[in-house]
Amino acid sequence: MEELLQFLISNLVLDKDAVAIKVTEKEDNYVDLLISVAEDDIGRVIGRQGKIINAVRTLAKAVGIKNGKKYSVEILNGEKKTRQNN
Repeated sequence: MEELLQFLISNLVLDKDAVAIKVTEKEDNYVDLLISVAEDDIGRVIGRQGKIINAVRTLAKAVGIKNGKKYSVEILNGEKKTRQNN
């Protein structure tokens, strides 16, 4: 799943070198996938009305069903910026 996420996010952003995926496996087959991108690329990953990140989360859910895991996809830099706007 990490490679798929890296591929998808890298093709969305301008600064491909700034893309980092952190995987944290928890108990009961839960896996946290934390995406970090350049500040200028956060909007590209989130998309209008969150459509792109929601599509990525839906894809992660489908892969998780196949693998018997539950994936949680979050954007590290995106949450900080969103909170400042509210």
